[in-house]
Amino acid sequence: MKLTILVDNNVLPSKNLLGEHGLSFYIEADDKKILFDTGYSDIFLKNAQKMGIDLLDLDYIVLSHGHYDHTWGLSHYLPFYMSAIKQDRNVKKPTIVTHPDTFKSKFDEKLGEIGCLISEETLSKNFNVELSKGPFKLTQNLIFLGKIARLNAFEGKEPIGNDYIEEDSALAFDSDSGIVVITGCSHSGICNIVEYAKLVCDNPSITDIIGGFHLVNPPEQKIFRIADYLSKLGTKGIHPCHCTDFRSKMILSKYTKLEATGVGLVKEY
Repeated sequence: MKLTILVDNNVLPSKNLLGEHGLSFYIEADDKKILFDTGYSDIFLKNAQKMGIDLLDLDYIVLSHGHYDHTWGLSHYLPFYMSAIKQDRNVKKPTIVTHPDTFKSKFDEKLGEIGCLISEETLSKNFNVELSKGPFKLTQNLIFLGKIARLNAFEGKEPIGNDYIEEDSALAFDSDSGIVVITGCSHSGICNIVEYAKLVCDNPSITDIIGGFHLVNPPEQKIFRIADYLSKLGTKGIHPCHCTDFRSKMILSKYTKLEATGVGLVKEY
């Protein structure tokens, strides 16, 4: 599997690319091409073009959950896709994979609508749509996990307003050296996600975790319990990004091998 970061809050040094508060990964696995989340704006399209990545040749677009920083890029992808069709360019019709609740409205009294701006109905008229509450195989080895079981007592308990983001999901790539866990925002809890990935893949080994860890000013008890959990996994490294603040990264780096992450990073497993 090859993973390229198209959108993150940070940009790797010496990369002439754009960053924003959002997340988008381009994944190539088992001869399939997958876009995981679309960020907040159109910079995933701009960065992909600069990096020579063809986003008209996608098999899947996977959405981790409904929040704006992961789905609003769809509002730019749809006209990009339709314009390419009008120009008679080679276009592959991707399948959008996500939990059914991803398209529910998420209204914040201060900010307004923070959920997906394009409805399931509109998307289904232009793309294939696969809604799944349970695990869904994207390729032989890459799995959309569906709804994450929230089993521990210290994660996934904090709502945003009244929303517990029950649709929050992630990907698991079951490689020869262990599972690579790929997260969007980890609202369901990074430890919960890892444990569920182990269960779905029937594999106890974790080689890497890459994506948002949902650690912004976490309580000390929570961050240290997560750090202790990660220290016992035996990963080759972890790549927290997006919704993971500097203090949390510093604490985690004392317990496990934490790698620099940002737009432009390319990882092969």
